[in-house]
Amino acid sequence: MPQEYPIANLPTPDQSYGPEEVVALQLEGLATNDDPFENAGIGLAYNFASPSNRRSTGPFDRFVRMVRGPQYSSMVDHVEATAGPMERDGSRAEQRVTLTGPGGRTVTYHFGLSKDRDGELDGCWLTDRVLLE
Repeated sequence: MPQEYPIANLPTPDQSYGPEEVVALQLEGLATNDDPFENAGIGLAYNFASPSNRRSTGPFDRFVRMVRGPQYSSMVDHVEATAGPMERDGSRAEQRVTLTGPGGRTVTYHFGLSKDRDGELDGCWLTDRVLLE
């Protein structure tokens, strides 16, 4: 299982992505989590996690366990995602997303993103937190 950041052969942060695209990319990856390889969707989400998010949730094997745990497991292999409007305030953005799991259960998450940081990731929208509503 890859341990490095970013996880190779998956999309990575880029200044051309808006916050809507960052959330959509992660949701698309998580919907088909094991394509093109095991936990690729979780790896994509890890690639778009902000440095502070990765410090508190990583390394990658720990991030996988967290996403597969009770709070976030509905994200893995979900069958439908309904995104609310992206609310932007300068370098911060928030979006509610309701996911329908394979069993029909719906769960709503609140994505918090930002793009104001030092270094090579400055200007890239990244996920700071995902909270279960």
